[in-house]
Amino acid sequence: MARVFVYGTLKKGQPNYKHMISPSKGLAKFQGRGRTAEKYPVVITGKYNIPYMLNLPGKGYQIDGDIYTVDDQMLQFLDEFEGYPEMYQRTLMRIEVVEWEGKGGAGQDVVECFVYYKETYPPEWVSLPYHQGYDSQGKHGLRYVLPEHR
Repeated sequence: MARVFVYGTLKKGQPNYKHMISPSKGLAKFQGRGRTAEKYPVVITGKYNIPYMLNLPGKGYQIDGDIYTVDDQMLQFLDEFEGYPEMYQRTLMRIEVVEWEGKGGAGQDVVECFVYYKETYPPEWVSLPYHQGYDSQGKHGLRYVLPEHR
């Protein structure tokens, strides 16, 4: 099993969350909520309004998201879904646990999780608004377009 931190459309309540709970994709067990230990910018861009975490540590916000443990089948699905390694890259990041599922507050827990992010991107993305937490229905007004509607 591997730990994965999702901050975008795969979070609970977001458009692609259905994949995280689909047994046909593999096993993903929700562990709790967390945030990146370091600050990163998350931007929403492109004609499909996709959220991207840019590899610019120290800029932006500590990013809010969900922590999962996943089996090899789900990790392989997520790699394919995220277009790894061409569209997104995947790396281990330190995640501060905000709340463990069923256990309340986290104390000082920090775990390592795989995170999908952008290593390279157009320079103008750095000037886009940064988001601490992604919500496809957020006040930013940038509605995500599901893959099946592209």
